[in-house]
Amino acid sequence: MDTARPASPAGRDRHPDAHPDISRPPARRSARPWLALTADVALVVGFVAAGRQEHGTVDGLPGLLVTASPFLVGLLAGSLLTRFPRTWACLWPHGAIVWLTTLGLGLALRVWWGLGGAPLSFVLVAAGVLAVTLLGRRAASRVVGSR
Repeated sequence: MDTARPASPAGRDRHPDAHPDISRPPARRSARPWLALTADVALVVGFVAAGRQEHGTVDGLPGLLVTASPFLVGLLAGSLLTRFPRTWACLWPHGAIVWLTTLGLGLALRVWWGLGGAPLSFVLVAAGVLAVTLLGRRAASRVVGSR
């Protein structure tokens, strides 16, 4: 008598404690993608605000938004490129694409628009902070979404 369990729909059994597939978004459709994009915007603006405070720049909300605008354009471009309503919680490769697009386009526009330079120290700090925040938000979304 065969007591084997039937295979899962994907053709393989998954242990209940197995790590979720980080390349696939959760199946639910809801307001979550828009909340995730709002969180990403807040994280980018927070990164810019922290940098402005560190350097003693105090010209209010308009100055903050002008300084953040290149990175917000990069975030929007990366989000659209990866079809964020379907991939808002994907860490790889979609999250990495959003991070690199936010960083690369943000730095390029910052220089092109005359909002500041891109010395190596700034590039490294921006890369690190944006990686931790944007990829960290996606990792947290995966954990929360899998429960």
